[in-house]
Amino acid sequence: MAPVPYRVIDRVVETRDSATLVLKPVGDSLPAPQPGEFMMMYAFGIGEVAISVSGVPTPPDDTVTHTVREVGAVSRALHNAEPGTRIGLRGPFGTNWGVREALGRDLVIVAGGVGMAPLRPVVLAALADRGRFGRVTLIVGARSRDDFLFRSELDAWSQRDDIDTYMTVDVPVQGWPGEVGFVTGPLRRLAVRPEATTAFLCGPEVMMRNAAVELMGKGVARSDIRVSLERNMQCGIGWCGHCQLGPLLLCRDGPVVGYDVAEPLLRVKEL
Repeated sequence: MAPVPYRVIDRVVETRDSATLVLKPVGDSLPAPQPGEFMMMYAFGIGEVAISVSGVPTPPDDTVTHTVREVGAVSRALHNAEPGTRIGLRGPFGTNWGVREALGRDLVIVAGGVGMAPLRPVVLAALADRGRFGRVTLIVGARSRDDFLFRSELDAWSQRDDIDTYMTVDVPVQGWPGEVGFVTGPLRRLAVRPEATTAFLCGPEVMMRNAAVELMGKGVARSDIRVSLERNMQCGIGWCGHCQLGPLLLCRDGPVVGYDVAEPLLRVKEL
């Protein structure tokens, strides 16, 4: 429960309310997180909040990367942390995307808004070991072109021939060269091998539900569709109960679960 001190060594402004922080341990480091896991980030004197990792270290690198959206007092302090600022970390916690379990399979990665942050490590892992995966498709949606996280990386991925990248916006502006609409548009047109496809979805729950419906309509099994669920995580270790979703404590049993687990829970409005 005691936070371990890390120092911000780099800060990149992504959008008007999101920034990416690269953190390096001041002393001893925590275990390296896996794609999909989260850390409890502590702004000293203000409070603590759960943030998914948006970049995982490759030994001997011991840095951890988080992309923080400013939505409250704690996240604002973290978002505004300049290089040299000390931040406390606990973790890593939760379940991961299971990228290695998808070796040899086609990957469909669907991100909405800030959902791209926890999915970025999936893309990086697939590209770093590209020969061990089949077709890789990335579909990213945002409200406008100014709301895409990791825009320079998205542009670079769009130029590669070993990953199919689709970017779509809700609000078109003059000069936008991409698609307009929801992520379900390019997903609907996508041809998949249902028996050999693993999907990773992260974003607003309505987006994940609609994307999962499209994939299931193509024959992809619910258990091969992985979603990251978000609730009010306050302890990270399943003690406080604030992140309960039906029978799940998402800091312990999530945030990544198969859609076979998530679907019946997301149907219940009270949850």
